[in-house]
Amino acid sequence: MNRSRWALVAVALATFMTYLDNNIVNVAIPDIQRELGLSTAGIEWVVSGYILTFAGLLLAGGRLADAFGRRRLFLIGLAVFTASSLLAGFADGAATLIAARALQGIGAAAVTPTTLAIISATFTDPRERNAAVGVWGGVGALALAVGPVLGGLLTQHVAWEWIFWINVPVGIATMALGAWAVTESREEEARRLDLPGLGLSTLTLFALTWALIEGHGRGWTSTGILASFGVAAASALAFVVIEGRVQQPMVDVGLFRQREFTGGIVALMLWAFGLFGIYFFTSLYLQGVLGFSPTKAGAAFVPMAVLMAVSAVVSDRVAARFGAYRSSGFGMLAMGLAIGSVSLLGKDASFLSLMPSFAVIGLAGGLTIPLTATVLGVMPTSQAGVASAVFNASREVAGLLGITVIGAVLTSRQGTSLAAGHTPVDAFLDGYRSGLLLAGALVMAGGVTAFAALRRAHRTAQAEATRDDLVLAG
Repeated sequence: MNRSRWALVAVALATFMTYLDNNIVNVAIPDIQRELGLSTAGIEWVVSGYILTFAGLLLAGGRLADAFGRRRLFLIGLAVFTASSLLAGFADGAATLIAARALQGIGAAAVTPTTLAIISATFTDPRERNAAVGVWGGVGALALAVGPVLGGLLTQHVAWEWIFWINVPVGIATMALGAWAVTESREEEARRLDLPGLGLSTLTLFALTWALIEGHGRGWTSTGILASFGVAAASALAFVVIEGRVQQPMVDVGLFRQREFTGGIVALMLWAFGLFGIYFFTSLYLQGVLGFSPTKAGAAFVPMAVLMAVSAVVSDRVAARFGAYRSSGFGMLAMGLAIGSVSLLGKDASFLSLMPSFAVIGLAGGLTIPLTATVLGVMPTSQAGVASAVFNASREVAGLLGITVIGAVLTSRQGTSLAAGHTPVDAFLDGYRSGLLLAGALVMAGGVTAFAALRRAHRTAQAEATRDDLVLAG
């Protein structure tokens, strides 16, 4: 196996670790709370501290990677992530554990934008790059499902500390492999750091992420939440204005005038909105309504994730055969229908009766990976780190937004049902079904967006290929 393939292995391992930490902690929360004596607010910040620093610093991480070297930031981020994982396992109180989780988020924010940027720099042939992005997407999907299962097994049969310590040997091995296999790359022409852009993008993401995390507990109309949304909106507007005026912007806002780029980002956000939102509340459905244990509930997602990983790996071949706009559009339409079909199941559903819908969600979801390759393809290679950061930040925020909005729909509908005299289980199911239908509809809208956005790119590529054939024939 040549060195570029080993570089892909290093990138895949890093992606797996950082994505895994998004949800591996959830099933261990009761044990952590009991052993460390954490308050409810403390345990919420054990989960949220990672998400906040991760999402808030993604764009800054992508820009720093382009400026100072993607391999360098990849290794630095891995070192921070691995060391903070070790610290989290040794934590003896809330302050230490929350600080360690925040440091993990900082490390992940440095690593994650470099993964796609390294793929873009390593695999210059579009076909090879698309295949590598498929592997990257498959690994990420697998990590999202393996997290709860692995977290449950380690917590139940070993100790909760090992949900963090497991990152240490993997992190060290990934650093060693990355140091050997990954070739350094950075922007071709050195540009000054756009410090106002860095600051405003970080403030926007921090304020928006904090509001989405804290809104449910503090109240969406509370002063702090409204102020946070206001800061996010104002800093985002200032970011757009400044980026349009500076000579060397952090993000070229002109890219958003390209239909392929903007449409791809919007479709990806709708995909994340539906999948992440329903993933969260389906866990509550499996345990609270169907009575699954945490391990069994986590295991229910594994077939979906495995099929999504397999589908993602072959998605570039499907896109090459039928066109990325067709495969991505069809994938999201089928995925949306499958999410909606879960609403037909009730409180008597079994593990096996869930599988047809889960299988279609997995297979169809993997077909959307060419969207990522399209977003990367329209960005200049010199800004691959920022492109990767824009993609990942959009997905993180959309996922949080999905949990927030679908949760609001579920809660509202649930309250109405309870007021009408329904049992708590029936009221939850009523709200859950409404959330499923909303998520399914939005994912299907993403499919239409993907079809429209990528269709012109497909025709342009075909025209260029025909022109190249004619030149060779002449």
